[in-house]
Amino acid sequence: MYAIVEIAGQQFKVEEGKKIFVHRLESKEGVTVDFDKVLLIEDNDNVIVGEPAIKDAVVEGKILEHVRGDKVIVFKKKRKKGYRVKKGHRQNFTQIEIINILKDKSILRKPLAKTEKTKPVTAKAEEKPTAETKEAPKKAAEKKLAPKKEAKEKAPAKKSIEKKVAEKKPAEKKPAEKKTPAKKSTKGKKE
Repeated sequence: MYAIVEIAGQQFKVEEGKKIFVHRLESKEGVTVDFDKVLLIEDNDNVIVGEPAIKDAVVEGKILEHVRGDKVIVFKKKRKKGYRVKKGHRQNFTQIEIINILKDKSILRKPLAKTEKTKPVTAKAEEKPTAETKEAPKKAAEKKLAPKKEAKEKAPAKKSIEKKVAEKKPAEKKPAEKKTPAKKSTKGKKE
C-alpha cells in the first residue's frame, strides 16, 4: 500500500514505515503530524484518485529530526571579463517516518494529544487581580531600582582633564640647490 501526498508544496510517494526528507517543517522533533492532502492511494491494485485530493484521507507521520542537506556549490563565470562568483548553499530538511496511511479520518488515532494543547484557559487565569497581586510587582520593581540609585550616588564625580596641545614649530627650509641644465647632444643632427 502506498500513497502520494503533498507535503510542504512537494509531492512524495510514501509507504508505511518509510523515512523521507521534506523541506523544513515548523513542528518540533518527536511530534506526530497529519498530512490531509492525499492525492492518490493504492491498496492491493485498488487505486483511489483524488480530484484534486481524496476527502477524509490522512497520512500520519512522525518527525524524527531536523537536518541540513549536502552543500551545493553555485559557481558563475563570464569568460574574458574576469567575472567569477562562488557561493555555497545547504538546504534545511526535516526527516519524517510514515506511521500510517488512512482512507478515513474517523479511524484516526486518539485526538487527546491535540486537545490537551488547545484547551481553553481555566478560571484561574480569568480571575481579576487583587490589590496584593498588583502591589507585588511594584515592590519587586522598587527593589531592583534602589541599588541602581545607590550606585550612582556612591560613584565619585570624574574631574575634567584638559589636554594640552603642543604647538607645532614650523619646519626649517633648506635652500634648494640649483641644477645646471644638461647640454643637448648633437649626435644624429645634420648641420
